[in-house]
Amino acid sequence: MPEQESHSGAGGARVAILDAGRATLELSNPAQVGLIDAVETDEVRSPHLRVAFEVDDSAAVTAELADAGAQVLATPRVTPWNSLNARLAGPAGLQLTLFPELGDAPQ
Repeated sequence: MPEQESHSGAGGARVAILDAGRATLELSNPAQVGLIDAVETDEVRSPHLRVAFEVDDSAAVTAELADAGAQVLATPRVTPWNSLNARLAGPAGLQLTLFPELGDAPQ
């Protein structure tokens, strides 16, 4: 899969986003996972695998999934990369991130 974009940050954080056709596969090292967890949640740790879905309205979809039995781990919050991310615990221990892109990230 070709690399779509990559980023690096403090503490050696690095992420590579690969183009998988109509999806992307994001591979993050432990430092980047820690950064994402700190931004998206209040100290909730990601498991080895977490799935993210781009949605139109993360607050509405979070409420809908919570009503269906998902556990809300973090309510929607604006990230430094300008998306509105929420984190839930879904079936079989799978963590889910829901996000809409809010436009270009602030410089």
